[in-house]
Amino acid sequence: MNCIIIDDENNNIENLQNILATWCPQVTVVATAGTVAEAKTAIALHQPNLLFLDIQLHDESGFDLLKALQTIDFEVIFVTAYDQYGIQAVKFSALDYLLKPIAISELQQAIAKAANKIANKQQNLNVENLLNFIQKTQKEAPKIALPTLQETRYVKVNEIVRCEASNNYTNFILQNGDEVLVCKTLKEFTELLKPYQFHRPHQSHLVNFHFVKSLLKEDGGTLLLDDQSKIPISRQNLESIKKALQTIG
Repeated sequence: MNCIIIDDENNNIENLQNILATWCPQVTVVATAGTVAEAKTAIALHQPNLLFLDIQLHDESGFDLLKALQTIDFEVIFVTAYDQYGIQAVKFSALDYLLKPIAISELQQAIAKAANKIANKQQNLNVENLLNFIQKTQKEAPKIALPTLQETRYVKVNEIVRCEASNNYTNFILQNGDEVLVCKTLKEFTELLKPYQFHRPHQSHLVNFHFVKSLLKEDGGTLLLDDQSKIPISRQNLESIKKALQTIG
């Protein structure tokens, strides 16, 4: 597997090169780059299978690089210091990312996932969804990538009615009645969807408050949704849920 490392700090590049050489011998670093321009040239010249891409590149970003490319026929693993908006965009698109300093086990897992996608020659729709997310205005509903055992489903956030925990899985219930069982825990989606008026009335439920029809007094507090489903509210969350309902526009 041939890769290019794109980072604006040489010590980060050298560190990742050393880790890959020691712990991931199946990956060959064919080039490195520190700017968007250098990266474009390296990609055209070497045609890599995989990019390790920093989000911040001086006055530019890794997203600027991806937007500038006509074809994206490689996998992308973001390697970055914490960047709230950038990581949110990456998570929405179900792309892999590694926080600095890099954990070897997480690096190996990300490479294994990338290798599987490369072997199956899947079109990189996750990167396409990432770029769409970056280009959306705040008034437009972005799509979130929902990885299942069979596929990755791309769903508009405003079409999600609620999410329900199912052991280490999360079941997404959509406006059209479809259900999508995702191979991630409910906790992973709670903060991710919070900016879009999703709230957690109960440890097993995450609800899009745009679909709340009323607050029932039964059982100490229950949410009635537009699809007639009833979601329990835990006692400790009741007051915060009441406040959140007052802010829905």
